[in-house]
Amino acid sequence: MTRFARLAFDIGGTFTDVVLERPEGALSTKVLTTPDAPERGAMEGISFLLGEAGIAASELTLIVHGTTLATNAIIERKGARTALITTGGFRDSVEIAYENRFDQYDVFIDKPQPLVPRRLRFTVPERINARGETLEPLDEAAVAALVPVLRAERIESVAIGFLHSYVDARHEIRAAEILAESLPELRITLSAEVCPEIREYERFSTASANAYVQPLMASYLVRLEALLDDAGATCPKFLMTSGGGLTTFETAGRFPIRLVESGPAGGAILAAQLAAECGLSEILSFDMGGTTAKICLIDDHLPQKSRFFEVDRRYRFAKGSGLPVRIPVIEMVEIGAGGGSIAAVDTARRITVGPESAGSSPGPASYGLGGAEPTVTDCDVLLGRIAPKGFAGGRLTLDAALAGTALDRAVGAPLSLSTEIAAYGVSEVVEENMASAARVHAVERGKSLEARTMIAFGGAAPLHAGRVAEKLGISEVIIPASAGVGSAVGFLRAPIAFELVQSLFTRLSAFDAAPINATLADMAARARAEVQKGAPDARLVELRSADMRYRGQGHEVVVAMPVRDFGPDDAAALRAEFERNYQALYGRVIPGLDVEILTWTVTVSTEPGAVTPVAIGATREAPPPAATRDVFDPAVEACVAMPAHDRTALAPGHRVAGPAVITEAQTTTIVPRSFDAVIDAAGHIRLKAKQQAGAAA
Repeated sequence: MTRFARLAFDIGGTFTDVVLERPEGALSTKVLTTPDAPERGAMEGISFLLGEAGIAASELTLIVHGTTLATNAIIERKGARTALITTGGFRDSVEIAYENRFDQYDVFIDKPQPLVPRRLRFTVPERINARGETLEPLDEAAVAALVPVLRAERIESVAIGFLHSYVDARHEIRAAEILAESLPELRITLSAEVCPEIREYERFSTASANAYVQPLMASYLVRLEALLDDAGATCPKFLMTSGGGLTTFETAGRFPIRLVESGPAGGAILAAQLAAECGLSEILSFDMGGTTAKICLIDDHLPQKSRFFEVDRRYRFAKGSGLPVRIPVIEMVEIGAGGGSIAAVDTARRITVGPESAGSSPGPASYGLGGAEPTVTDCDVLLGRIAPKGFAGGRLTLDAALAGTALDRAVGAPLSLSTEIAAYGVSEVVEENMASAARVHAVERGKSLEARTMIAFGGAAPLHAGRVAEKLGISEVIIPASAGVGSAVGFLRAPIAFELVQSLFTRLSAFDAAPINATLADMAARARAEVQKGAPDARLVELRSADMRYRGQGHEVVVAMPVRDFGPDDAAALRAEFERNYQALYGRVIPGLDVEILTWTVTVSTEPGAVTPVAIGATREAPPPAATRDVFDPAVEACVAMPAHDRTALAPGHRVAGPAVITEAQTTTIVPRSFDAVIDAAGHIRLKAKQQAGAAA
């Protein structure tokens, strides 16, 4: 029997990536995503890899899955028929939102529409105040009176969000019990379970989003688990969460909203671990797939994290134009710039790329599956970056003629450009879009980019990473081994983890340790119970933090907390730690002003594994390649014959001078004229700017 065989698969908007790790080495494949039944495409890829490895599903020791299904359901508005039940007078909280405009000067903006329309938002008399005191008991008869209404409206899922339920959830719990008695098939989400935090708009929005996708995700997970069990895979199965940890199928079915960024989170985990292995402290993670590009900053081997995320930003990715959800998430910027992003010419005669995507069906024009719009992938084919034969591990043969016809019609003819220059224009636009997104993301966080190393993965990233690095002034790019399926590889590096958040308002001037200690102990016990479902015997690590602010401020600073009980003398130490963080962010502190703690966070995870250092070592010239390829070179704005190296023929220490092409089954790396490529001891490609590479030599 195989000593270990671990499998991960990532269902994206265009491709489903599958990775199998075993003692003999890793195998990977890409298959087109099947949007109507995502599990079908996943099982196709899994069956292919198991057959190639010659092992049975029963020999698998671990399965980890990430998916964009929840995100896509929200974006496409294909979730369940959902109702919201809330406190009397707060029916329109999810529509009033912040009462501001995300663009003050555009009179034509459309604010994001709530997932639950107004006629399916219901109120009942009840009221608990911010101290947990009952001002008005729950009107149970009013809740019961909603049963025939929900039945008549064919409601599949309900979100219950009452005012201040984060302090005391008894009214939400009782309302759920009443509905469940008469409607046992109804799925019910409590805001106090999904998001027990202050600020009712975000809490109600998160609860509504969870309810909206829960029937879809729960049924999908049941079907997927049944297919895996039928195939003989009885090993532990986990899902990647947006916060970078793994969770069980059962927990994911209860809180599917935590999966909205599961795929990109896997990529960030891979980049963080690779940064640790290579001894790099400042990283720009760049993940470009078929539908989107994701950019994440990683400092000291830890991705930046957040508890706020906007799904489906509709207005040029502007902050505030999406639906807010309060979940643990790895902080990144995501733009509609993937291989399937559609190119066009707008009314100002400018080339635009995305956010619309051709997806997997019908896909780019070059796929020959009916797509008629030109995409980034089509342009990469026309520029010689992608070889038409052998695409996606040989699963597709691309048609350059179809790509040229689509590009000429949509871009070339309107702008009187040749096919080649039109493709170059599209490529430059998409690469500048990604570079611009990285600049903005860094500036908003007070970070610089020039000293960072880029780690690029995903099927399309190695094609464009070198050019994006040139635009950003980055002098080193790492293309990991198995870069084309990087997020799936990252899934197998993630810890089993669970995060809980609880609002408990405290002023340091009146610090009372007893209720805080009790709350944190309860949160830690619940988080440990969730993690132990998947790792009953593992050593666990606990982290704590608090959201703190000066009294009267509207936004908080996240401050790390010690994992121990607090005493009455800890107020001064907590203030000092808050002001150290505040000083780092804003350059000053405010003397004499009281400090408040609004929310506490507890994260429990399995202990991370040891990191094996990876070095480059001595270098030597790579053997001559077996072939050359005509590739458009932006440095000279013309096609040139570039050496085309097979990545499997390159050994650690081999150096490839740019411009060059390095091909592999799942992706292709373009080495720009200004870079050299070196293979390190782990088989990663390291692109180094020539002046740096020369100095290192």
